[in-house]
Amino acid sequence: MQDSPISRGFRGRRPPARNDRVPPGQHLTEDFPVLSAGPTPAAKLGSWSFALQDGGSLLAKWSWQEFEALPQTEVTVDIHCVTTWSKLDTHWRGVTIDTLFEAAGLDEPPEAFAMIHCDGGYTTNVPVEDLIDGKAMIATHYEGKPLAPEHGGPARLLVPHLYFWKSAKWARRLRFLEADEPGFWESLGYHIYGDPWREQRYAGD
Repeated sequence: MQDSPISRGFRGRRPPARNDRVPPGQHLTEDFPVLSAGPTPAAKLGSWSFALQDGGSLLAKWSWQEFEALPQTEVTVDIHCVTTWSKLDTHWRGVTIDTLFEAAGLDEPPEAFAMIHCDGGYTTNVPVEDLIDGKAMIATHYEGKPLAPEHGGPARLLVPHLYFWKSAKWARRLRFLEADEPGFWESLGYHIYGDPWREQRYAGD
């Protein structure tokens, strides 16, 4: 769960950063703010799993040990929260969505849209084209350490080119959809896509 509800008046709290890596209306932070819509789930790795699902059909499922045994990728990316902070050069490790597709024997995505499902009941929608070709991963490590629970550990979706609420914490299942549909924050008025460079914070932006 990422980014608590905010009013349209938040933009004036701090001056925006002047940096060609920082989207409009954002300011830089050295911290990593913790923003969630509910309590932090208590994950137990012994019962943890991650799955790919096409509608109601299970395509693949991995235990924590199986997931950690998949090929790992390290990335350095900038992240941008809808609450206007940006953090540059963050380091992550995890399993790319491309690797999961390969491990599941998928030559191509079964549908054009996806919904990520998380512990705590959180969901967020992402077009599949924004998950493939190295654009996204299920991250398990941050700055060389296992991902802390308050930041989505043991595993979160990482889609750094979209606002950070799309990088859903406590990820457990990626479900493919025939048509796009809103997730948790999107159904409450956040933008259906969430491009920070176009300031797509709310529906209608």
